[in-house]
Amino acid sequence: MYPQKKKKKDTINKKNIEKLLRRLLIELGENPDREGLIETPKRMAEMYEEIFGGYKMNAELEISFSEETDAIIAKGIQFYSMCEHHMLPFYGKIHIAYIPAGKVFGISKLVRLVEKYARRLQIQERLTREIADEIMKMGVEGVLVVAEGEHLCMKMRGVRNSSSIITVSHYGIMEQKEIREHILALIHTSKPELQII
Repeated sequence: MYPQKKKKKDTINKKNIEKLLRRLLIELGENPDREGLIETPKRMAEMYEEIFGGYKMNAELEISFSEETDAIIAKGIQFYSMCEHHMLPFYGKIHIAYIPAGKVFGISKLVRLVEKYARRLQIQERLTREIADEIMKMGVEGVLVVAEGEHLCMKMRGVRNSSSIITVSHYGIMEQKEIREHILALIHTSKPELQII
């Protein structure tokens, strides 16, 4: 008989997190009982439940309807995530382009897919790849995901540099240089947020 896998918890234990955060305030030399900090551990526990909600999101893509089109580009999907190395935010925009195989996704599904992977401890490189992986698994002809991020772990500490980080992941027909360059050119135009070509 095989041991059963532990079921993933639906919610975090906010009381335990509150206790840990209270202890953190003490270790930082603060008084968690002073007026401005009394509710801080509770507020932070509630915030963590929200910003790490991607672990419990079930936002798998569903192919919504049949449609013939050459390519679909969703530009400028805003994301917020937390760097797993220092637990500081990184944020920016994600652009998704895919070549459908006769069926297309509802646009809101792409936004939810970004949230699913952004709302957890992450690195930008993995975030980009996970989104591309899931779209490719749905049987598209090709996918290209570009993420542009600003990282507070670089701005607030360490090198204190404000450069943007760009990561790219592509599969299928998007591996052909000519197609990829054409799609990247469309992504970087100042046209409306969604383009269908």
